[in-house]
Amino acid sequence: MKEFSWPVRVYYEDTDAGGVVFYANYLKFFERARTEMLRSYGFEQDRLMARDNVIFVVRSVSIDYLKPARFNEQILVGAKIIENKKTSLTFEQTITRQHDVLCNGKVRIACLDAQSMKPKLIPIAILEQLT
Repeated sequence: MKEFSWPVRVYYEDTDAGGVVFYANYLKFFERARTEMLRSYGFEQDRLMARDNVIFVVRSVSIDYLKPARFNEQILVGAKIIENKKTSLTFEQTITRQHDVLCNGKVRIACLDAQSMKPKLIPIAILEQLT
């Protein structure tokens, strides 16, 4: 499967009082990488919703925190699809700083009908580009 990486600068707002990234913000970094991955293949989520009546939502997350990221560091957020089903994708995601793995996780994304919020087949064009 294709791999994607997105550089992120850690801002003050991402950290706690000790200058360490607040644990929930790693999920935001994961989200940004997945969004930028879609964008890099020409898929804007607002257009998918308006044109194809498709939205993607997080179904489940598993994350391991290994080392802290700190204020003003440059980190790299990776995303790789490790499983694709008719209505969901599972991503393996990793955040690194140079050669150090800071955290890794698995995120399962469900494709839903934007109106009914029920599962919907992932558009073929997206699957062809991402997998």
